[in-house]
Amino acid sequence: MNILKILKNGIIDENPIFVLMLGLCPTLGVTSSVENGLGMGLATLFVLVCSNLVISLLKKVIPNKIRIPVFIVIIASFVTIVDMLMNAYFQTLYLKLGIFIPLIVVNCIILGRAEAFASKNGLFPSFLDGLGMGIGFTLSLSLLGLVRELFGNGTILNFQIFGANFKPALLMILPPGAFLTLGCLVALKKFIQDRR
Repeated sequence: MNILKILKNGIIDENPIFVLMLGLCPTLGVTSSVENGLGMGLATLFVLVCSNLVISLLKKVIPNKIRIPVFIVIIASFVTIVDMLMNAYFQTLYLKLGIFIPLIVVNCIILGRAEAFASKNGLFPSFLDGLGMGIGFTLSLSLLGLVRELFGNGTILNFQIFGANFKPALLMILPPGAFLTLGCLVALKKFIQDRR
């Protein structure tokens, strides 16, 4: 088992957003700022790691015919924990992310990793896979949020970056800006990857 290879797989080679194009609903819906992207990414990372661990532990006792519903119940349990913790301790962010927190349950990244990796591998590799995919997802959302917030508001994490003469591109914080930014970042990743 190559620890770095498993982590690199989730962060770069099979990045959930820029390569696999999974989880696009929260990607496009919440990335109008770095804070939103980071918050959603970390919530998803927690659910991904925890569900991968539990599914890996229980894989031999889960009957094959009902594995998907069992996976969803496990994932939903961790999403409920995240939902309640964010509501209690990060109320402002919780309100900004809204319905996208409960929708983590049906995020295809999490169910896909449960089916493709955690149900077939041991505890530590499943932990690493969840961590790598979660970090890749978090970095992708944060990068999208950074670009959109910078050009849409002239700020990063609400700190003014550009001077008073800056004319924000309102398009960047609207839904079309999410599509445009995602397309440009996917193209940039592909360009860099092909140059190697």
